[in-house]
Amino acid sequence: MNKAKVDPKSKNPIHHSTEESPWSIHFKGMKEKDIWRGFLNNLEYNIAKDEYTLTQHDQFLSLAYTIRERLIERWILTQQTYHKQNVKRLYYLSLEFLLGRLLADNVLNLDLNEECTKAMKKLGLDYEQIRDSEPDAGLGNGGLGRLAACFLDSMATLELPAIGYGIRYEFGIFKQQIQNGAQRELPEEWLQFGNPWEIERPEYRIAIKFYGKTHRTAGPTSKNPTQWVDTDTVLAIPYDTPVPGFHNNTVNTLRLWASRSALEFNLDNFNSGDYIGACHSKMMSENISKVLYPNDSNHSGKELRLKQQHFFTSASLQDIIRRYRAHNETFAEFSEKVAIQLNDTHPAISIAELMRLLVDEHNLGWDEAWDIVRKTFAYTNHTLMPEALEKWSVSLMTNLLPRHMEIIYEINKDFLDEVIRRFPGDTDRLRRMSFIEEGPEPQVRMAHLAIVGSHSVNGVAALHTELLISGLFKDFCDMWPTRFNNKTNGITPRRWLYKANPALSTLITTTVGGEWVSDLGKLSTLAPHASDPSLQKQWQMAKVSAKKSFALKLKEWQGVDVPIDFLYDVQVKRIHEYKRQLLNALHVISLYNGIRSGKIVNPVPRVVLFGGKAAPGYYMAKLIIKFINNIAEIVNHDKKTSDALRVHFLGNYRVSLAEYVIPAADLSEQISTAGTEASGTGNMKFALNGALTIGTMDGANIEISEEVGEENMFIFGLRTNEVENLRRSGYHPWNYYRQCEELRQVMDMIRGGYFDLDQPGLFMPLYNTLLDGGDRYMIMADFASYLECQNKVSQTYKDQALWTSMAIKNVANMGKFSSDRTIAEYNRDIWHVPQVKIDISNR
Repeated sequence: MNKAKVDPKSKNPIHHSTEESPWSIHFKGMKEKDIWRGFLNNLEYNIAKDEYTLTQHDQFLSLAYTIRERLIERWILTQQTYHKQNVKRLYYLSLEFLLGRLLADNVLNLDLNEECTKAMKKLGLDYEQIRDSEPDAGLGNGGLGRLAACFLDSMATLELPAIGYGIRYEFGIFKQQIQNGAQRELPEEWLQFGNPWEIERPEYRIAIKFYGKTHRTAGPTSKNPTQWVDTDTVLAIPYDTPVPGFHNNTVNTLRLWASRSALEFNLDNFNSGDYIGACHSKMMSENISKVLYPNDSNHSGKELRLKQQHFFTSASLQDIIRRYRAHNETFAEFSEKVAIQLNDTHPAISIAELMRLLVDEHNLGWDEAWDIVRKTFAYTNHTLMPEALEKWSVSLMTNLLPRHMEIIYEINKDFLDEVIRRFPGDTDRLRRMSFIEEGPEPQVRMAHLAIVGSHSVNGVAALHTELLISGLFKDFCDMWPTRFNNKTNGITPRRWLYKANPALSTLITTTVGGEWVSDLGKLSTLAPHASDPSLQKQWQMAKVSAKKSFALKLKEWQGVDVPIDFLYDVQVKRIHEYKRQLLNALHVISLYNGIRSGKIVNPVPRVVLFGGKAAPGYYMAKLIIKFINNIAEIVNHDKKTSDALRVHFLGNYRVSLAEYVIPAADLSEQISTAGTEASGTGNMKFALNGALTIGTMDGANIEISEEVGEENMFIFGLRTNEVENLRRSGYHPWNYYRQCEELRQVMDMIRGGYFDLDQPGLFMPLYNTLLDGGDRYMIMADFASYLECQNKVSQTYKDQALWTSMAIKNVANMGKFSSDRTIAEYNRDIWHVPQVKIDISNR
């Protein structure tokens, strides 16, 4: 037998012979008996339990380890293949990855759902119960993090060499508890019982620097003219999670960094009796990866958040360089082997960090390094709101990252020189485009750094990109019009229909075949069947099945009963004024008034479901949650209306809850003020599951309407240009109050304390912000249109044949909104990484 050849750089044996080597991977079986045998082995040898002592969580761990073993075989082979072929790879940098649960996804991607179900049944266990006992990995705040998770799934499914980089937060997004109708934040200890999917890689730990000062070495022969010295050092420890593609052999990697102290324990302090001092370094270092997005309303919070951003980007870049240097002696091919995508501005500091690494650590010339940086990075923008664009005070940056501040000044100087050459004498343009925003406390504009340091800048919906080009980033587009492009967001159909809605996905597969799961455009063949009475009846039964599943879970989780024969009107997303949960709540009050007074005759029974978390320091958002819950308290206990109207706030909204409520929804509320939502992906998830959209022409709603037809949606409200024109001409909310009787009645009830529940004046801030505070998001202006549109919803729902036909047409035309399409476009236009097939045929 031939010996395994050894890579001289890695010193790890890599088999190249056609004959079997002791180092060959032997793939484990995938049948029912292999699964239950693996389960029992893991239960005994990894968890040290038996059938008498195992808990529900032990069942989950044992099955997760069993599935992970089958992923690891393909995972190792995937990395070996990338390594041997020295392929270009995509590195996706994101401060958030809202993964949710992974067991069911991994089982489905390996095509083991049936085998797992049978294996667990043989052991007297319930696979669905085991699956649902997994804690959510809530490493994101909302859409941004969930998008990143969808993208990882699509990269692996499309067989693209890719790695995701982020932070392994010990505490993810907080657990929301509703007490007396108000939000209370509790820690989300998702790691308290361990995480079976991750593998710690301490051998790849990386030192990260903070604070200190810069020192310049005199003399033209100095290899390192600038040194960053007297720094505090923190270690970044990588934890790797496998990311499998759907029904292929690709398993990519999500690498999350945890912070550790470089000086674990100060024995001198301990011996002198100062135990706290002895542990201080460790505690301060590990704070960096302790919690998702600390409160940045004070100086210490801002510093910690900037620390997080530098920590994970520096670790990731050093890791990328290490991997690149394993095959390449110089940096001449760096941008041909490395593509880095910045998911929003959170990783933007990496542009300065890569310059530092190339110039200071690897001795490249400034111009050579800058050319590499610009060819390597690409930047995705996720907001239209100027106030949401990240800025860091110069004083904070100078103290925490002094070398980076010097590099930013130097990049900015060169950039402004270029602006002067292009637009001589335009000093106002210089002020607008500078990285440094002048003022009492000068700020570093991170979006400007990201744009200038990238070769591609993209928005995430057609309208969003158009508004970036014509408004927010117009100056930059004037300089580099070809740098800007659109990549409309998408969602993975594997999780958001195939897994989340088994009744509907089975019906679709029975009707048009199963290719849609990896080619969502195949759903278009549903359209000719939209008016088929037989399909419509089955479709309605699938919706009832989804409602039953949701109702059972809601009863289990919150003790709430919801009738399954009501219209499910759902708005679930982060609580924010621009998303206008308040508009929805005002309509609920108007509906309540109409039913209670008898003005609304024969109403369609409706349950209005809200869900979402408010940022801990966001007063108005938290007040809106309290307002919704007080409305629910009154409406649900009113015998005159309870048979026709219910209101519930879904506490602790998360990915696993979304997977139940989205399939159950009849009506999807996507009602942000036109021109404020970058894209949205909830709108796509609902439409893909057959919910009809009531929404404004904002974000991806526009593109959804182009695909499914406005006649199959409920569109209302001002358009973006009308919003801007109204603001310019003078917007007066009181005019709308006077013109609309229903609105006037609702607002008078708020002012009169109807919903205060023994807390007089509680909701006057809502009243004042709408009528006297300028109503920034034009709720008053859109209310009458929204009310009229909701009336149309009710009338349409009474005609179930029409409603179901519209629902089928929605699903049939959602092919564009697969994240597979989004990722394919990113790769075609920006990344240019090869498709790499993983061959296991000779294993």
